[in-house]
Amino acid sequence: MKILYFKLRNCPYCIEADRRLRELVAENPKYADIEIETIDEREQTALADSYDYYYVPTFFAGRKKLHEGVTTKAKIKAVLDYAAGRHK
Repeated sequence: MKILYFKLRNCPYCIEADRRLRELVAENPKYADIEIETIDEREQTALADSYDYYYVPTFFAGRKKLHEGVTTKAKIKAVLDYAAGRHK
């Protein structure tokens, strides 16, 4: 399942989410198979405006919002687990 990751380049919370994503992929190579499309909302404003969110970082699977705002490692892991089909 493809994940859409909305962010801003200089957002400290997005930078932290990037770091957590890299860390989780290094810990679990199966996460490397998940397609994550990164969308900088300033560069792709039309696409960003077509989704219902206010804060970055925000993750969607299709139109389903998985997470919005400040992340933790556990929250990013939940997004990756959802995308990997390990959700209820």
